[in-house]
Amino acid sequence: MVQIRQRSSVAASNSGGIEDSPEFLPSEKPKSQTYDDFCSTNKLFVLCLAFRFANALLLQTYFNPDEHWQALEVAHRIAFGYGHLTWEWKRGIRSYFHPLPFACLYKLLAILGLDTPLFMIKAPRLLESIFSAAGDFYFYKLSSALFGDYVAKWALFSQLTNWFMFFCFNRTLSNSLETVLTLVSLYYWPCIRVSPTRSSKVSRKMALFMAALSCAIRPTSAITWLYVGMLELFSARDRLRFIFLEAAPIGSLVLGITFLLDRLMYGSWGFTAMLFSFIPFSISGIISSKKWKLTGLVIWVLGVHSLLGHKEFRFVLPILPIALMFSGYSLAALRYPASPNGKREKSRDVHSKCPMKMKLAVIFLLATNIPMGLYMSLVHQRGTEDVMNHLAKEAVSEKVKSILFLMPCHSTPYYSTLHRNLPMRFLDCTPSEETEIPVDSDRFLTNPLDFASEFAKNWTVPSHIVLFESEERPLKDFLKSHSFKEDKRFFHAHFKVDRDLQSSVVLYVLTNQ
Repeated sequence: MVQIRQRSSVAASNSGGIEDSPEFLPSEKPKSQTYDDFCSTNKLFVLCLAFRFANALLLQTYFNPDEHWQALEVAHRIAFGYGHLTWEWKRGIRSYFHPLPFACLYKLLAILGLDTPLFMIKAPRLLESIFSAAGDFYFYKLSSALFGDYVAKWALFSQLTNWFMFFCFNRTLSNSLETVLTLVSLYYWPCIRVSPTRSSKVSRKMALFMAALSCAIRPTSAITWLYVGMLELFSARDRLRFIFLEAAPIGSLVLGITFLLDRLMYGSWGFTAMLFSFIPFSISGIISSKKWKLTGLVIWVLGVHSLLGHKEFRFVLPILPIALMFSGYSLAALRYPASPNGKREKSRDVHSKCPMKMKLAVIFLLATNIPMGLYMSLVHQRGTEDVMNHLAKEAVSEKVKSILFLMPCHSTPYYSTLHRNLPMRFLDCTPSEETEIPVDSDRFLTNPLDFASEFAKNWTVPSHIVLFESEERPLKDFLKSHSFKEDKRFFHAHFKVDRDLQSSVVLYVLTNQ
């Protein structure tokens, strides 16, 4: 089975189509066609941007602490001088490369007088949506370069309708920006394309720069680029130039900028669940497209991450679009029946009706991914976001004096959402050098009442206490005895994730303040 052929003109269509690889395309286009392509490209980016903007506004749930604690909380501290730094930042393990754009955004909001709770909550994800739209755009360009425009459209359909991309791509996780940089870089790598273009040396430098940036943001991104770099090394004729005049200087430049930034600031597995109903289409696309280099990249990254002790969905987010690209290939192939020699060819009738099997496939994917995406983005684990949004509004009215979080560490957003320099305290979970000593968070979960009773002996009584419903039950009498009453209850989840069911988040307020 050969690649689906791309229609470049009526004559080409009537002759059965031409190969869609770059070297088969005309080297120069008429000015009118170039202008039309430019307008079409702009419209595509605007479409992606509008979709991701809406996506960002629909995200109202909590997914992973790093979205707030390793990005926005750090950015808030840079911009406003207060915000909590976790132990990784205190020990200089993390790089400031990722939080910096959000810090600039916060500073801009402050200058414009727009650092209100609404803008502080929504603006970071709206900024992230611009990055995500760029990722979608380059995903389309990469798909088009490999398979042609028709496949690229179905690949983009797969990307935009996949539930996990909708749920995760617009979050302010370093994995999200890493995914964008991965897509941009893959588009420029000569070894990934069908054949190198005349500007392959320029493209390779851009590819190296984007790859280096992704490593600066997340060092584990090197797993991907080790594979791609080896492909380029074996396929390139100018290997010495690639190593010494491109890879080494560009890598050193980005690394140096990272070191300078950090010096300035510091002063010193579940991939199948992510693919979900796209699995059969991705597998079919892998087999029929025969793009073994990209298939090898997916297998390589999944294989390495499967060997690591700590596994999370988001760690393999950068290769999810690659699998979805294969899904797009498979969907595009549904329109063209196989000829007697096994090849798939485009219909001569460019306006032919969409086959029933393609309609059923699209309906199936939409019916399975849209409900999942909306549920995970609007319903599941939203209580920890809602309680902080509520407290931010209350703080504006000066109804909040101090807050205590009696829940596992990093369960909610922090100063980046509250945006008021008020005393707040959460249960510490900094790793101890003495491994036999449990951290506060673990001690609390083991016996909430004993921990709270001991803790209250030396506390400064807070005006508000936030806790999960599962820990509220054993602490009701304790809270009542210390003059706290329930103020609000926020729905959180229908089912448990990694601990007991945390069905709701409860906010208690001090009655005699």
